[in-house]
Amino acid sequence: MKAPKRVPIRSYGISAVLLKEENGNTKVLLLRRTGATLRDEWCQVAGGIEKGETAWQAALREIREETQLVPDRFYSADFCEQFYEPDRECVSLVPVFVGYVGPDARVVINKEHSEFRWMNFEEADRVLPFAGQRKMLEHVRKEFVERPPTEWLRIRTESHKEDIS
Repeated sequence: MKAPKRVPIRSYGISAVLLKEENGNTKVLLLRRTGATLRDEWCQVAGGIEKGETAWQAALREIREETQLVPDRFYSADFCEQFYEPDRECVSLVPVFVGYVGPDARVVINKEHSEFRWMNFEEADRVLPFAGQRKMLEHVRKEFVERPPTEWLRIRTESHKEDIS
């Protein structure tokens, strides 16, 4: 009897949600994509993990490359996005990270994006294209906005500033 075909589970990339306080409200940063994949869609920071990087290092690098920001505090979100990728014939499992930036953080986007916007959670929920993104955002709101995140999820990056500058 022939074994059934299995769909592999892979982890090629990361997602990062950036938060800031503005007039007593927490805002989330979304970027509008320019490339062939997801063109004109709003997304959080996302990208691939490069050889020799940890997932959290990739997240900090992608944040810096896509926004020129360096989070003041940085956490594992204790959440993974998951979705089927037909072009890779796999289920992708994407670790999510959360970074907090100051209220006057200045975003400078790269060529992967045409614009950015700090949105409240309700607005972000309306513009994100995928259910998995909206579930991830709801998790971030509950665990990083409505309550303080546990320090067990904090990633200490002070000694790794040279990795992200």
